[in-house]
Amino acid sequence: MAHSHGHSHPHHHSHGPHPHSHGPASPHPAQPVHWSILRMTLAARLTGAVAISAGLWAVVLLAMR
Repeated sequence: MAHSHGHSHPHHHSHGPHPHSHGPASPHPAQPVHWSILRMTLAARLTGAVAISAGLWAVVLLAMR
């Protein structure tokens, strides 16, 4: 017994708690940036790089022990 009838009702699928409010061609609105390395001063970047380097060297030296 064949079951052939057309489905004319629309299917809506929800992807998340709320639908998108921007068009498909427009980008998402900008989000506030809490931290960025580009906003740091040169001295802060150098200090961070030295700290990371020292930590990595400590790992290497401990692994060679």
